[in-house]
Amino acid sequence: MDLHSVDEVLVPRSRAEIPCASTGIGFIGGGTWLYSEPQPHLTTLVDLSGLDWEAVEVSDHGIEIAATCTIEELCRAELPASWTAAPLFRQCADALLASWKVLRYATVGGNIALSFPAGAMTTLCTALDADLTIWRPDGTEYSLPVVEFVIDDSRNVLGPGEIIRSIRIPAHALTARTAMRKLAQTSLGRSAVAVAGRCGVDGFTLAVTAATRRPYALKFDKLPDTAALANALRIRIPEDAYFTDVHGTAPWRQAMAALLAEEIRGELK
Repeated sequence: MDLHSVDEVLVPRSRAEIPCASTGIGFIGGGTWLYSEPQPHLTTLVDLSGLDWEAVEVSDHGIEIAATCTIEELCRAELPASWTAAPLFRQCADALLASWKVLRYATVGGNIALSFPAGAMTTLCTALDADLTIWRPDGTEYSLPVVEFVIDDSRNVLGPGEIIRSIRIPAHALTARTAMRKLAQTSLGRSAVAVAGRCGVDGFTLAVTAATRRPYALKFDKLPDTAALANALRIRIPEDAYFTDVHGTAPWRQAMAALLAEEIRGELK
């Protein structure tokens, strides 16, 4: 879609060239969502791809993913054989049900920044204890967990002019065993419920997304039994966190999240 309100596209080559926040300025990663519908509030786009960040950097500490890394690049990255959580990258990408064209251009940072409940990269990062590095317009930066970044449907903690620089996933999460389940009411529909689990040296983590307005991460010292898991889901995720829209009702989402969580627990036993 042509964005007729946009008069200028800036391509900064360094952090110093990124313009200060002002009305009408929008940042663009891959642009797959931005160009999918009118954006009448925007007059200037700032294309972050010109910063030429390394898409994926692997170290003994884990992986650092540039916000501009495409989902395809992440899925094709060469990762250590010991990182048993690597298949979760593709599983979450497939949950988007996007065409190869979208996966080729959509970015990891962009998917998280949109903060949609069904954002599959949010699911991935919540399950793997990922942190974001966020640049402030004054030249400073800060970090926070992805699970704390999204605060509601399409809402996050980014302030004016702040951008996601990178996503870091620690090695201990990448060496864990993982499993994922998702449900949609149609074969090619948007995920109405997405649940991912991780079991490793630091215990068991369950990420619940898509069914709730924001992501939830339930942590256990060890793999819980069926009753303990069901009890944790009931207590730690408020009923009003589940929501109703055309993709499913809140009670159905809550029931299906519990069902999928139990399937994941069984797979990771």
